[in-house]
Amino acid sequence: MTSSIEKAVQRLEQLRKAGVIDSENQVVLEKDVIELKKTPPILKASGNRNEELEKTENSYSSKNSISKKVEINLEVLAAAGYLTPSSPRTTATDQFRVIKRPLLDNATGKSAAMVMNGNLIMVTSSLPGEGKSFAAINLAMSIAMEVNHTVLLVDADVARPSIMKKLGLDPAPGLLDLLLDQTIQLSDVLLKTNVPRLTLLPTGRPHPRATELLTSTAMAVLLEDLGKRYKDRIIIFDSPPLLLTTEARVLATHMGQILMIVQAEKTLQSQVQHALSTIEACPVKLMVLNQARTRGLGAYGYGYGYGYGYGYGSDLQMQK
Repeated sequence: MTSSIEKAVQRLEQLRKAGVIDSENQVVLEKDVIELKKTPPILKASGNRNEELEKTENSYSSKNSISKKVEINLEVLAAAGYLTPSSPRTTATDQFRVIKRPLLDNATGKSAAMVMNGNLIMVTSSLPGEGKSFAAINLAMSIAMEVNHTVLLVDADVARPSIMKKLGLDPAPGLLDLLLDQTIQLSDVLLKTNVPRLTLLPTGRPHPRATELLTSTAMAVLLEDLGKRYKDRIIIFDSPPLLLTTEARVLATHMGQILMIVQAEKTLQSQVQHALSTIEACPVKLMVLNQARTRGLGAYGYGYGYGYGYGYGSDLQMQK
């Protein structure tokens, strides 16, 4: 049986002999027949397209589950007096090495007594302006320099958030959004940074019931999840001052350790005692005396000492 292509070629030859088309047009027509023969079936192409679309959708979904990354200007941060991974050895770096060591021992079960929720550390003060946020950032930076630990810094001072601003970063969705919207996952609001092993959880969008959210059942569930999800992660909370609001006291009941910042020559002893009485339930309380004048440090000398439940004591130095 003669194929359709053979019939087409025979017809072309007849038309050429009749003078209807010339040799050049014959070549073109023959070429078109050959190209048509080579064209792949339409159904096969359509099937490949569906596969590509499926791959693209899966890739997009995978990317959406990855935490956002932000860039901290470490040079500007260092110039403001904060620790960074490239900081040379100074009095400040040594001070935070001393402070973090017992905290890490408690968090990892290396201390004399077992500390429940030892990886949950709250940094607070009696009153505003005592340097708690400065200390929280530097403590987080110092722990991030550890090889065996990661650190999550949470801005839990919902009334006066400052962590993002101090780090030179724009406000972003965070803790309050997570507590308000059940469809938001923790990974959606975590911010990875250019500091290895340091992640941030901002306060999030302002909300009129922010203080109530901090003491809610949703917050309690979140704290339990944070404490148990990653064994090597230390979670640091920059909390509200203890004597201004009640949410810091409620937050303290979930903590394993509390670092309390006291500004020397400003905060009254009675205020410190009152603040400490509100967090008696926390098993470990470490008090840092900020901007305390110490002997032998020269004219610029500011320092702080700390008292610890196990009897530690030292003269240390901090500027803010």
